[in-house]
Formats: sequence, structure tokens, C-alpha cells
Amino acid sequence: MTDLLSTSPRSTPNSWTDASAILFDLDGVLTPTAVVHERAWQELFDGYLESQPGKAGYRESDYFDHIDGKPRFDGVRDFLTSRGITLPEGPTDDHPDHATVQGLGNRKNKIFNDIVSSGVEPYTGSVRFLEAALARGLKVAVVSSSRNAPSVLRAAGLDVHFPVVVDGVVAAAEGLPGKPSPATYDYAARLLDLPSEECVVVEDAVSGVQAGNAGSFHSVIGVDRGAGRQTLLDAGATLVVNDLEELL
Repeated sequence: MTDLLSTSPRSTPNSWTDASAILFDLDGVLTPTAVVHERAWQELFDGYLESQPGKAGYRESDYFDHIDGKPRFDGVRDFLTSRGITLPEGPTDDHPDHATVQGLGNRKNKIFNDIVSSGVEPYTGSVRFLEAALARGLKVAVVSSSRNAPSVLRAAGLDVHFPVVVDGVVAAAEGLPGKPSPATYDYAARLLDLPSEECVVVEDAVSGVQAGNAGSFHSVIGVDRGAGRQTLLDAGATLVVNDLEELL
């Protein structure tokens, strides 16, 4: 079992059982679509940077440093900033071929949807943890920066479990800032009619863990899918596991 941050009650594997709800991130927590997002971002920026001579190429670390867990267009802006590139914003429905922030974001979305159209297999350990939480009577919600969360949940066969989904579309409609702000998680707690203090946040991304840590949540469980255990602890995770099955 993964070593824990401390021996305090909040840092023990069964500490989630006294909460009232679990607020799950989606990509990298419930489904392995974080890997698909990584592939889509790399394909996007590999292609774009070919037209930008003198700029450093896309590296695997760029995903975790500038993109992971953020709303899509924030990821575009932050990556471009890391390369000293400024592009016009463009309209929200800008064509994927256009060299604008919105255009590049829409191009990434098209690449992602093309990959996941064949279906998504959720993490077995995460499904077992979800089932255990539901069996204990806990409420559950998905809080994702992705605008594709509902379609990914359907593709994974998990949509029936989540009456509350706060995704990028909901955040935009409600004027909620994205992670690392805790606003989307707080909003999910309100939709569940619960105080944030009774809700556990489950995240694999640094920005998502930071969001949980910035709020008044019961605890923040980090799932290390590549960000690094110590990195997640430093971001504010109460404890970190390699798989949610370790909490059962």
C-alpha cells in the first residue's frame, strides 16, 4: 500500500467513509482518458509547432506542467505562453484549422473525440471504489474541466451513477473559474445539497489537487497516474494512492 502523508485520521485509507459525498475528477481518476488527452494535446502541438521555427518542441512534461486538469482553452494559453507565443483569442466556435486560442482548442477536441469514439474502459479499481461509496450511501458527483465529460461517462457506462456532473460547459455557463480554483467543486457540493466540509475530492492532476486544497473539503485524495506522489502531496493532497482500490 502507498505510504501516507501522516498518521492523522484524515490520512488513513478508510477516512473517506465518514464523509457524505465523493467528488470525482473524471480523466485519470475514473477513466484512463487522461492518456487520450495527453495524446491529443501532443498531436495538436506537434503539428502546430512545425509552423513555429525556433520554438522548442512538445515534451511529455509539458502536459503536467501547463495543461493537466485545466479547462481546455486555459491549457492552450498556458502552453503557448511557455513558448513565448501569443495568439488572438478567436470566437468560441472558431474553425479547428485556425491559428487562434479557440481554434487550437477546438482542434484538440476533435482529435480527442476521434480517439474515444470507439469506447472507454473505466479503471477497475475506481469502479470498485465507486460501488463501495454508493453501497455506503454516499452521494457522488463528477467535477471535470473537460467539456466532454458527459460523453466520456456514457462511453464508459458510468453516466447512470452521476446525476450531478459539473464540467467545462457547466462552469462556463455559471461563470465558474476552472481548477486550481475550488469553485467547480464547491458548486458540485451545493448541487448535492451538502457543505463542502462533508465532501471528499478525488484528483490525479496537480491543479485539481490544488483546487481541493484551496477549498474547505473533508479531504483530498490524490491518485498518482504520472504526476508523482510527492508532487501531489506538495500540492495539498491529504493522501496519495496509485489506485482507488487501495482505499477498500
